[in-house]
Amino acid sequence: MFFAKPGEYEPCGMFTWGHALLLSITIICIILGLHFSKKCSKEQVKKIITISTVVLWIVEIIKIIFNLSVGLVKEPNHYVPLYYCSIILYAGILSSFCKGILKKIGDIFIAVGALIGGAFFLSCPNTSIAMYPLWHYLSIQSFFFHGTMVYLGILVHITDYVDLKLSDIKYYMIIIAVMLVISYFANKALDTNFMFISKDFPGTPVSVIYHLSGKLFTVVMSVLHMTLPFFLVYPVRRLAVKVSERKSA
Repeated sequence: MFFAKPGEYEPCGMFTWGHALLLSITIICIILGLHFSKKCSKEQVKKIITISTVVLWIVEIIKIIFNLSVGLVKEPNHYVPLYYCSIILYAGILSSFCKGILKKIGDIFIAVGALIGGAFFLSCPNTSIAMYPLWHYLSIQSFFFHGTMVYLGILVHITDYVDLKLSDIKYYMIIIAVMLVISYFANKALDTNFMFISKDFPGTPVSVIYHLSGKLFTVVMSVLHMTLPFFLVYPVRRLAVKVSERKSA
């Protein structure tokens, strides 16, 4: 079952006891991880990001190999890492091994995109458990992958590794814009739907946007990708800073 092909077993399904179990285990692991790392220095946080990035690449490569081995070669959507949550793989490299603006771009994505993207997937995992049983590698991998995203996203805030400012939106927009451009041309060439900017994705909020925006769907989705996550995280971060400052006064 752990590496079963699609269709061999009944999928776990969203909003089922299996989904609740995986979500509960993931949340507990995130809480425990934050408990033991909340007092880490910036050097230690960087090391955690580096180790996490390496591990995420390993589990992603195993996922790619699996999807290719079960005959999904002609379906790049299943194995090419060009989705919003895939950006953590590249942002992690920038944050861990680069300096200056490139490192800043990686850090800001972790503080914004990793947190929002990971949290959204955990609440609506419509790609893994909708296709595979509970104890399948891809089901477990997806919760581990996105749970790690949420963990890192919260960690960089509570340790002040990232002091998010309004001007930082430009760093966030840069990495998203690059991903959008690559995805757009890949979708045109391969008839794929990377970053969910080219086609409808039934059963998700993307579908609502698709039907409301019509011919402007790609533009609307791109703008939302480049702005909404930042403006969901930024006000909460600034509020937390103000509350902390008042308590210290």
